[in-house]
Amino acid sequence: MVSKDGKHIFGTVKVGERGQIVIPKEARDLYGIKSGDMVLILGDDKGIALLKPEIFQELLNNLIPKE
Repeated sequence: MVSKDGKHIFGTVKVGERGQIVIPKEARDLYGIKSGDMVLILGDDKGIALLKPEIFQELLNNLIPKE
């Protein structure tokens, strides 16, 4: 499901015995996540988010003023 502001709901996943989850195929396809890729897990008191590390690095680079 996609809302008008571009946010997605991909459904629910079950956490396995070892704490593993499966990222839904629709989400993997949309964000280009492939088997073996690394993901960065961020969190706050409201929940967690997964990002590809290169996306996070790009965000950081855009925050640092260029001389």
